[in-house]
Amino acid sequence: MRRTFRSLRNRNYRIWAGGALVSNVGTWMQRIAQDWLVLTELTDHNATAVGIVMALQYGPHILLLPWTGSMADRVDRRRLLIATQAMQAGLALALGLLTVTGHVALWHVYGFAFLLGCTSAFDAPARHTFVVDLVGEADLSNAVALNSTSFNAARMVGPAVAGLLIAAVGTGWAFLLNALSFAAVIGALYALRQSELQTSVRAARAGAGFLDGLRYVKGRPDLLALLLMVFLIGTFGLNFSLFISTMSVTTFHGDSAQYGLLMSVMSIGTISGALLAAGQERPRMDLLLTSAAAFGLGCALAACMPDPAWFAASLVIVGLSAMTFTNASASLAQLASAPHMRGRVTAIRLAILMGGTPIGAPLVGWTADHWGPRWAMGIGAAAGFLAVLVGVVYLVRYRRLRMERGAGRWRLLMDDDTAATDKA
Repeated sequence: MRRTFRSLRNRNYRIWAGGALVSNVGTWMQRIAQDWLVLTELTDHNATAVGIVMALQYGPHILLLPWTGSMADRVDRRRLLIATQAMQAGLALALGLLTVTGHVALWHVYGFAFLLGCTSAFDAPARHTFVVDLVGEADLSNAVALNSTSFNAARMVGPAVAGLLIAAVGTGWAFLLNALSFAAVIGALYALRQSELQTSVRAARAGAGFLDGLRYVKGRPDLLALLLMVFLIGTFGLNFSLFISTMSVTTFHGDSAQYGLLMSVMSIGTISGALLAAGQERPRMDLLLTSAAAFGLGCALAACMPDPAWFAASLVIVGLSAMTFTNASASLAQLASAPHMRGRVTAIRLAILMGGTPIGAPLVGWTADHWGPRWAMGIGAAAGFLAVLVGVVYLVRYRRLRMERGAGRWRLLMDDDTAATDKA
């Protein structure tokens, strides 16, 4: 247990984690409120509109990729985070005021989603790589996993509170409370002891920046395989807002409380996955394969469930496998990269993970509208199984994955991954 929570021995990390937990609860409240606003108040259960909102919110991660990773590598990440968090608070406040006063329209949500996406495109690489400034390389994997634990603990609280809040006083108050929650993380950033930050090597301001990052990744088969797996699952599988909202509203004919509860139940799995990752010294490619396979299986099971209770149970499997996969890919991408390239590699991974949403979310939404939510979840299942195939091809080609018979039984063997993760 002490090993699982070892990063919390660091004072700066404790302060950061506390502020982030409060802000994460607000973030989840806004996510639920935004989906509910679009799906039930501004449209007549139009899943395609929800998909468009997701596309606008996550698309900027790709559009702004030439600048976001380079900035995370070259500037003071703490100051950058203070600025981006303040901007996100302002956007939540403005959308909340429009909603509670009854002036919100669908095009407002589209616009705010795009602006939030632009801000978070700069925030996310800096926030992910800021972890190494807080705890150093030795505890990086643990801190990444604990960050995910915090995010998914908030997933348990935020959606349930949002569902009850929407039913009691209306959708807009969830946006306003989210705006208030940013005070916690901004306050934490100001409270850090800057002398104790383990600032990593900054990239030179001269040079090609983003193109250097692309060339670096192109020469790394391990990173290319990892990023392709992330693309498949991130683009077609991690559309939980669409999957769960359409299953709840269309298939099970539920209300906002049921939707919030289903999102919270899935967090049981995501927290378990995050804690599992926190106990790992260093994730490996075989963990990505296992979690991708479990994700595909979980989505397939969820698509077949007959009622909300069984659907909720299957979401635990989906959440566990999804969080194991995303945590392992995040840690592997950072630990396998040279320090001066971490921001750009992280930005590329995040752009693929979230920037693929403009492709996947409208497709999944269209499928839910025309074929039903169960078929939409089938797309997530297929993405998981295809990601497994990508990982197996990489291991066979570069790590000599093979079956050998010894001591009377067959075993899977592969070469050590030292060469594949060489930072030189």
